[in-house]
Amino acid sequence: MHVNTWADPGRPTGERVAALLAEMTLEEKLAQLVGVWVGVTEDDEEVAPAQHEFAEPLPPWDELTKPGLGQLTRVFGTRPVDPLVGARVLAETQRKLVANNRFGIPAMAHEECLSGFTAWRATVFPTPLAWGASFDASLVERMAREVGLAMRDVGVHQGLAPVLDVTRDPRWGRTEETIGEDPYLVGLLGAAYTRGLESTGVVATLKHFAGYSASRGGRNHAPVSMGRREFADVVLPPFEMALREGGARSVMHSYAEVDGVPPASDSSLLTDLLREEWGFTGVVVADYFGVSFLETAHGVAGSPGEAAGLALAAGVDVELPSVRCYGPPLADMVRTGAVSEALVDRAVTRVLTQKCELGLLDPDWSPESPAVVRGEPVDLDPPALRELARDMAERSVVLLENSSGVLPLNASKVAVVGPCADDVLSLMGCYAFPNHVGVQHPEVELGIEIATFVEAFRAEFPAVDVVTAKGCEVSGDDRSGIAAAVEVASDADVVVAVLGDLAGLFGRGTSGEGCDAEDLSLPGVQGELLDALLACGKPVVLVLLSGRPYALGGYSPAAVVQAFFPGEEGAGAVAGVLSGRVNPSGKLPVSVPRGSGGQPTTYLRPILGGPGGISSVDPSPLFPFGHGLSYTSFELSEFEAGDSLPSDGEVVVSAVVRNTGSRAGAEVVQLYLNDPVASVTRPVRQLVGFARVELDAGEAARVSFRLHADRTSFTGRDGRRVVEPGELRLLVGTSSEDIRWEKSVQLSGEPRVVGHDRVLVTPVDTTPHRGGR
Repeated sequence: MHVNTWADPGRPTGERVAALLAEMTLEEKLAQLVGVWVGVTEDDEEVAPAQHEFAEPLPPWDELTKPGLGQLTRVFGTRPVDPLVGARVLAETQRKLVANNRFGIPAMAHEECLSGFTAWRATVFPTPLAWGASFDASLVERMAREVGLAMRDVGVHQGLAPVLDVTRDPRWGRTEETIGEDPYLVGLLGAAYTRGLESTGVVATLKHFAGYSASRGGRNHAPVSMGRREFADVVLPPFEMALREGGARSVMHSYAEVDGVPPASDSSLLTDLLREEWGFTGVVVADYFGVSFLETAHGVAGSPGEAAGLALAAGVDVELPSVRCYGPPLADMVRTGAVSEALVDRAVTRVLTQKCELGLLDPDWSPESPAVVRGEPVDLDPPALRELARDMAERSVVLLENSSGVLPLNASKVAVVGPCADDVLSLMGCYAFPNHVGVQHPEVELGIEIATFVEAFRAEFPAVDVVTAKGCEVSGDDRSGIAAAVEVASDADVVVAVLGDLAGLFGRGTSGEGCDAEDLSLPGVQGELLDALLACGKPVVLVLLSGRPYALGGYSPAAVVQAFFPGEEGAGAVAGVLSGRVNPSGKLPVSVPRGSGGQPTTYLRPILGGPGGISSVDPSPLFPFGHGLSYTSFELSEFEAGDSLPSDGEVVVSAVVRNTGSRAGAEVVQLYLNDPVASVTRPVRQLVGFARVELDAGEAARVSFRLHADRTSFTGRDGRRVVEPGELRLLVGTSSEDIRWEKSVQLSGEPRVVGHDRVLVTPVDTTPHRGGR
């Protein structure tokens, strides 16, 4: 039997794709460059910006898919659907699509997977900001692998994660989706997530490329004003790491406009940098409606066709979530000669290459996923995944303050008070299915077993008399419940105040996409509730379940515990920290501000960004990046480092970390760099390496960092990345402010210009140490 060249798995991918492309009409080519979002109606709440504005009626399915189809959008994440039913619907949809187009090419199915597979009944893991708090790349990789396996099992090919935006202003609602405020932490954990997802065959999609998190005023979609050095040295490195170290096969452009240029129309970003300099060969997809926004939001295009032409020329290969610009409007632009068909061919080649690599062009490809073949109920939240979610939650809880020693709790009567104490939704971020979609379907059960904090607290402390009061709502100005909360608190030995956020979308929450904050005060009247509880005179343990850090300088609780949306096992994790069953080991991936005013900042600041007599405002944080306490104690000693660092070599920096307390615990040893004199201003401290070390009581380990000179590079005055000789200071500590040792090292040799092939990672070796104290 004759097999078309493009359908022959024995032939090289490039040959197969070229043969298929040569047989396709313009309409068939363009069909591969679009997605279709089935089942979205105007009655649904928005889960993407301007969703209703662009929710135009689609032609009948057979007519729509006659030329083929590039992507199927969110088959599982649009409304609650039983996983097996969803897998069967997806299989039937693919079967009809294959039968309807003359080449029999299936679509790629994509889904969100920011805090787990965004599907009904799927495990809800902690939000990415909690990953950052764990400082645990290996656990993040394991989590991503399990998420990928679950998605692949039901027929999903592509995951829209991880988010690699570096936090610049925590007022931004999507801070919860970021991993933190340091590019190395974001890059290393983001690469781990990418590697885990890609290891299952699911295509990881890096987002949002680039600059999105640095908007003016922390407002969603707001313009970005950023110099090229900050862009190159803070924003871009995580994407480089996830491409090189993680193997990502897809990138999503951001909604931002950076210095007046939207990334969706920026060929210098999506083609010159991403492809020609970095060597990316995968597929660039649009953030939802991002191509249309070139016309409707940015004003750089006068029509859908012009928007399509701009995006295609810049390097956007696929329009998501549905066809609007890359359909007839782009076809008209090609036929009139306004857009070269060569640009269409370039994008289609990339899309077909990826489909070929996924086996979608093979003659034996089957639309039935493994779950459909088995035909058995699909468990997307099995015990193994719940255990993994619990591990991540426990490792991500940060003990910020415990100077009074009130924790672990030892009380006979405890008042658990606050708007987040008895609401499971306060444990999850805005891309967790229950908050993202489930809230729109109150008639449907949650789909997963999840305890509220009060329930978990009672289970953790079965012998304690637990009394509760809500006090107030998460948002709004209703103070009517504060008096009852004070009454309950006054009769208890200890008060646990559970405050924070309710994640939502586009104003339907206090954290999440489109839920930005004017300042960093606790939402609503929660600050007033906390003041009233503190005035009772009882020890108050403040527990924050939030998607961003809030200003806490005006309060003096006995202890402060921070959990960044810790997921379905998060309530038990936090309760375990309060009881002492869990020894807290999380570290802050973002600074906690002292005041709520309009100077949010990160620890990556030059000298003039810090306190001093030149301004009456002190931006120093209340709790710095990297900070986190434990119920045991750790000592750093026996520091060693070479005296010089060749400009093309490395230096080994090491220290012994010892658990000097009475119980097992984990410390995160952090290596920082300071470049005191450089050709451009440099951060006072910059994280260049870290190691999470688990130690039994009395146990010690030597942690050795191999710091390459490339890791000291920065963008110089001429825009090139340079390794610049001179004095460097190496600092080892347990936070960006708790520095235990410092040494000056001479970076010697000639200046070196480095590029994308530079060393991006600081390897760490941890070995047992049996020396004296």
